[in-house]
Amino acid sequence: MSDVIRLLPDSVANQIAAGEVIQRPASVIKELVENAVDAGATDIRIYLKDAGRTLIQVVDNGCGMSTVDARMAFERHATSKITRADDLFRLHTMGFRGEALPSICAISQVEVKTRTEDSEMGTQLVINGSKVESQTPCICDKGTSISVRNIFFNVPARRKFLKSDNVELSNVMREFERLALVNNNIRLSIDTGNRKLDLRSASLHQRIHDIWKNNLKMELLPVEVDTQLVKIHGYVSRPEYARRRNALQFLIVNGRNMRHPYFHKAIMSCFEGLISSDTQPCYFLKFEVDPSTIDVNIHPTKNEIKFEYEAEIWPLIVAGVKASLGKNAAVPSIDFTADALPAAPQLADQLPTRPTMELPPDYNPFDSYRETEGFDVNTSRGPASPRGGFSGGGGYSPSHTSGRGPERSNLRNWEQLYSQFVGDRRALAEAEKDDFPAELTASLPGMEQEGNVGNLCMQFALKYIITSTREGIVIIDQHRAHLKILFERIMAKVSAGTGVSQRVMFADTINLEPTLQSALSEVEPELRRIGFELEYDEGEQWKITAVPADLRGDARDIILRILDSVSEDSANYGSDQRPVESMLERVALLMARGEAITRGRRLTNEEMETLISELFALPDPAYTPAGNKIYTTLDEQAIFRLLN
Repeated sequence: MSDVIRLLPDSVANQIAAGEVIQRPASVIKELVENAVDAGATDIRIYLKDAGRTLIQVVDNGCGMSTVDARMAFERHATSKITRADDLFRLHTMGFRGEALPSICAISQVEVKTRTEDSEMGTQLVINGSKVESQTPCICDKGTSISVRNIFFNVPARRKFLKSDNVELSNVMREFERLALVNNNIRLSIDTGNRKLDLRSASLHQRIHDIWKNNLKMELLPVEVDTQLVKIHGYVSRPEYARRRNALQFLIVNGRNMRHPYFHKAIMSCFEGLISSDTQPCYFLKFEVDPSTIDVNIHPTKNEIKFEYEAEIWPLIVAGVKASLGKNAAVPSIDFTADALPAAPQLADQLPTRPTMELPPDYNPFDSYRETEGFDVNTSRGPASPRGGFSGGGGYSPSHTSGRGPERSNLRNWEQLYSQFVGDRRALAEAEKDDFPAELTASLPGMEQEGNVGNLCMQFALKYIITSTREGIVIIDQHRAHLKILFERIMAKVSAGTGVSQRVMFADTINLEPTLQSALSEVEPELRRIGFELEYDEGEQWKITAVPADLRGDARDIILRILDSVSEDSANYGSDQRPVESMLERVALLMARGEAITRGRRLTNEEMETLISELFALPDPAYTPAGNKIYTTLDEQAIFRLLN
C-alpha cells in the first residue's frame, strides 16, 4: 500500500487557519488594530470601502518594520511577541500566535507599506493569496499601512456567506467600539465612506461618552477595587437605567476584550431586587491581573480567557459593585427608626389610628349566626342546601357536646356526605359540558369524541395552559402559542396587502447607535411593508411616525428588538432552532415576540379558550417559525409510566 499522508502546503494551511481567525471584515480590523497597538502606535486610522469587502486599510504611526521583518511577518507562526513556551504566561501584548497576518493574506490581496524611525526609505510588499508578488523600496511615513483588498476572493464559499453591506458594517462598528473602549489612550478614527468617527485620546469615562454620545444618557457609577490579586476599574449604570435591549456590557482584562459568563453573573447578582428580570444593567469594567494567572491561548480569537483565581475574584467583583451602588444611593434604604416615629409630637397626629369596636361581655358570634341563618338551637340543623349538596347537617354544632356528639354523628354519615359531594361534582361537569366552546371542541383532536366532558382548560405556573382530549393531556406554552398566532396573522396581512399603517399624533423619538443605524438601512423596506415608518430627525435620533394599525405592543421596543437582531446577525434564535430565512419573516417574528403575551401573565378562561381555538385553526400549530415546540401531549400510557 502506497503512502497517503502528506504535508499540506503553507498556502492551504493558512486558508484552513483563516477559517477560525478571519470570519468577516470585522475580524481583519480587529487583528490589524491589535498589531498596531503592539507596535506602540498612538494614532490609528481605519478606511473601509463596501463595508470591507473591497478595501480595508489600517494606518498607524507605530515603530514600523524593517525589510526583512515585513517579509517574515506574513510567514506562518512568525511573531515578535514570544520566543519560548514560558512566554505564554507573561503576555503583555495582544498578539502572539503568529496566525493573523498569514491568514489574512491567504484569503485576500494585501499591500504593505512600512518604515522604521531610523530608516530613510520604507518597503512595499505585495502579496496575492499567500504568494509574494513583489517587494520594493518606497517612500512612506513612519509606521505601517496595510491594505486588504477583495476579502475571500479565492474562497468563493466563504465570500458567498458574507451578509449584506449594512450587516457587515454593523459588525465592523461593533468591533470598532470594543477596540476604542479598550484603547482609550490611543486616537482611533474610522471612515466607512458614509460616516466618519474620530475619537481622541481620553479617559475611560470620556471615551464611553464619546462612543455612545446621546445613546448613553445615564449616570455611570465608578467601581474601584485594588487588591494584590486583582485591580478593577470601571463603571456600572444606575439600576433605573437598566435596558431591555442592547445593554452595553464590556469586560476587559489586561487590555484585552473578553467574554466571561462567570463574572457577568457576579455583576448581575448585585442588581437582584433592583431591576426587573427582563432588563440588564450596562457595565464597563477593566481588570488588571498577573499575566501568569490567566490563560488566553484557548481560541484563535483570544476572546475566551481562563482565570486561575476565578472563585476568589467573584466576591471582589460583588463587593466592588455593591459598594458603588451603596455609596451612590442606588439601592433601596430601610428606615430602622419607623417604630419611634409615633413618639415625635409633630408626626403623631399624621399616623393612622387602629379602629376599635366595643362589644358586650356576653356577646357570642355563633348565636348571631344561628339566628341569621335560621338554625334551630335545639337540633343544631341548618337549612337545606339549594343544590341538594352538603348543607352543614348531620348533627354538628360547635357548642353541642352532649348526647351522640358531632364526631360520632359525622363518622356515621361520612358515606352519605361523600356520595352527595361526588354527585355535585358530576352535575357541575354535565352543566359545564353544555357551556364548552364549540369552536374549541372542534379544534383540538379528540375533543369532539364522547367521554370528554367538562375538560376545561387551566393555567399552570402562569406559563402553560393545560387541557385534555381523547388522546391525553395537552400542555401548551402560552407565549409560543400567541407568538405563532401573531406571526401568521402578520404574514397573512402582508401577503394579502391588507395591512394598514396608522400615523401617530405624537411621534416617539429613538436614539440609534452607529451599528443600529446600519441595521435600519437593511430592514427599512420590510418595516414599511409591515406598517412602521421612521423619519430622520437630527444627530442619531429618529422619529417613529407610523405604526401598524393593530399594534398592541411598544413600538419603540419592537423596533429596537428588530435592529438589535439584525446588527448581531442572529438569524438563529438558539442552537436547537432552525433559521428564519427571509428578512420579512425575521421582522415579522420579532414583531410578534414584542406583542406576544409573556410567561408569568395570568389569563382568564375566555383568553385561554380563544388562544387554543386560534392556535389549532392554523395549518401548522406544532412549532413556532424558529422551530420551537408549542405544545406536547401526554397520552394514557405516558401518564401510567409516570405514576408507576
